[in-house]
Amino acid sequence: MSLRLVIMGPQGSGKGTQAALLAERLGVVTISTGDIFRSHMAAGDELGTLAQSYTSRGELVPDEVTNAMVRQRLAEPDVAEGFILDGYPRNCTQVDELDDILASLGTRLDGVIELTADRGELLARMARRAAIEQREDDTEDAIARRLDIYAEQTAPLTASYAARGLLVTVEGTGEIAEVAERIATAVAGVRS
Repeated sequence: MSLRLVIMGPQGSGKGTQAALLAERLGVVTISTGDIFRSHMAAGDELGTLAQSYTSRGELVPDEVTNAMVRQRLAEPDVAEGFILDGYPRNCTQVDELDDILASLGTRLDGVIELTADRGELLARMARRAAIEQREDDTEDAIARRLDIYAEQTAPLTASYAARGLLVTVEGTGEIAEVAERIATAVAGVRS
């Protein structure tokens, strides 16, 4: 059985790591808007330059750009067996767009996993990542701004998904394997 999932949570909550582990476990692809943006930035192409102009200020890339990339990606053949979206949707407009994209493909979302963690833990994780990866978009101000944007724009989406019976919340604090097991248990509930 293929699954079409969204993984949500503030930056630093471990979404990317956990999405990759879950995708491997389920045999589906992970679609990370962050990875797509970083790839374009590294290539220095037009989209990468545009994305960089926003992320370097701690802002999010505009919906039009993100929606078009996600629509194109979800139409690719490797997505037919299922997917985990990481970093999308991030606002109500994108929720509606994702519903439209999936409807046009004759499918629907099966579940939404929300990873939660304390803000202090998130800031510490992001600071460690910035030091290790030397990512210029992970300045202290940019990190704080992205967490604020998440709280303002993305976190309220959980109420919509909860009302639709799609949301499962998982505590994202702890060892990677421990969190992965919590997610696996949550996904088992989605599959049944």
